[in-house]
Amino acid sequence: MNWSSHPASKDNKKAKAAFPLEMWRSTIMLAVLTFALASLALWAIKVQLLDNDFLQSKGEARYSRLLEIPAPRGKIYDRNGVVLASNVPARAIWVIPEEVKMNAKQENELARLLEMGVPDIRKKLAQDNKRFVYLRRQVPQDVADKIKDMKIPGVYSQKEVKRDYPQAAVFAHLTGFTNIEGEGQEGLEAVYDKEIQGVPGARKVLRDRLGNVIEDEGVMTEARPGKDVYLSLDARVQYIVYTALREAVEYHRAKSASAMVIDTRTGEILALVNYPAYDPNVRKNMNSDLIRNRAVTDVFEPGSTLKPFTVSLALNEGKVKPQTMIATGNGKLTIGDATISDSHENGTLTVQQVIQKSSNIGTSKIAFMLEPKDMWDMFTKVGFGKPYKIGFPGVAAGLLRPYKNWQPIEQATMSYGHGIAISLLQLTHAYTIFARDGELIDLTLIKRENNDPVPGQRVLSPETAKEMRTMMHMATEPGGTAPKAQVIGYTVAGKTGTAYKVEGNGYNKNKYVASFAGLAPVSDPRIVVSVMVDDPTANGHFGGIVAAPIFSQIVSETLRTLSVTPDAPYKTSINQDGGTEEAM
Repeated sequence: MNWSSHPASKDNKKAKAAFPLEMWRSTIMLAVLTFALASLALWAIKVQLLDNDFLQSKGEARYSRLLEIPAPRGKIYDRNGVVLASNVPARAIWVIPEEVKMNAKQENELARLLEMGVPDIRKKLAQDNKRFVYLRRQVPQDVADKIKDMKIPGVYSQKEVKRDYPQAAVFAHLTGFTNIEGEGQEGLEAVYDKEIQGVPGARKVLRDRLGNVIEDEGVMTEARPGKDVYLSLDARVQYIVYTALREAVEYHRAKSASAMVIDTRTGEILALVNYPAYDPNVRKNMNSDLIRNRAVTDVFEPGSTLKPFTVSLALNEGKVKPQTMIATGNGKLTIGDATISDSHENGTLTVQQVIQKSSNIGTSKIAFMLEPKDMWDMFTKVGFGKPYKIGFPGVAAGLLRPYKNWQPIEQATMSYGHGIAISLLQLTHAYTIFARDGELIDLTLIKRENNDPVPGQRVLSPETAKEMRTMMHMATEPGGTAPKAQVIGYTVAGKTGTAYKVEGNGYNKNKYVASFAGLAPVSDPRIVVSVMVDDPTANGHFGGIVAAPIFSQIVSETLRTLSVTPDAPYKTSINQDGGTEEAM
């Protein structure tokens, strides 16, 4: 038998041929598996040992968050510790639009509580592409509690802080306000923002994929509260001034009024008020006209309140003495093509009487005894023509033209406060030279460390300053322009001012600015007070009629509040005579 041709023999050959192939396949598969396992082991080693920090950071980046810990904003106090600006708890109401479900009744109630319109709420809820939408921020806690009790799905709240101003409008132009993020926008909130702001802290937390905090890993950085600020202002005096201005604006139907009170010993500003004002706690009625600190940013022609500077310069240079006679004639004086006038024919006046009667002609003739440069230097020394750096933004420089360009008529008119523009801040500051025996003192809105007198810059001799105080005291007595400035129990000194309002390229002779600047008590001046009333339209418009009574009210109540000893014989009434009208 031929075995080679047997079928079994063929199968054996095939099996022998297939065996090496199966073996190779197994070997290859084993090698692949071995390589795969080795690669996996190497990857695991790499992940666990080499890339551990990197991957850990990536995982934490997905689920770990640093939450900001808000830093409490510093408080603002008056000089006696009365709170002017503080922080109160509030809530932010927010929603996840796609989760919100409420009926019409709930919708209306939510709108009412948030002081929003229903369309406004619907507009916010229509933002389907957002998972987080604020409905309203800085909501009072009690309102937030009522919203929570409504149990509307998708409506949530979170803690935040709201800036609160307990004194409201009385201090509004000083404190200013912050924005919703707690950043100073106006007033001292803006000026001292860096100091008051504080430094936020940080807390590390773990969140799940939905953003919920599942683990608090603790505080990473502590929040540093902002610094508290103690102002020079006295809340009692500020309220006195605010009340006096409000009553005057209403009585004279004026556009506005401003006033300042300065402590002559330290240069501390005790009060700075504009009326009308605004409530920094209520933002909806704010506008640029209301929030403007007019005593600092606005300028006006000071009128006769500038006469003491011209006359005191002449006294200081020995050009005149208090009893020097000045001929004012029939009340008219022609200079070039222009004529200036007094309100009355005064004939011949002493220098004292020039101030007492507020004679434009007398002051002009005294000015012509001076060099224009000397007058300009005097005005510059007391701060006119340049912004006084007190920290507020938008401080006005005013208008003081270069002396080289003065014409004789301009020298005359500037001597009695026309053709020159200053702010109430500048005027009040300048008057400190009469209260401090010729020294100009630096002003401050920050409380000084102690009440020790602060040195000033010499502008006039002490003798000249005292002589001018006497003259300005005469202006408040019978026969002067401001008997309504008198104060029961105290001697006062000051000067009235009346000027036409400057509008466009000229004067509006139907609109006025009434002013008064002075000091008290004359024997030992403690305060300087200035008042400006813009556009009085009823019950008078002269400084002696409009501004002087405001001065009297402020001085009377302030000196008693400060426990200043009276220096005048007690009178049951003050002189009600309106005094001599000022020349325009």
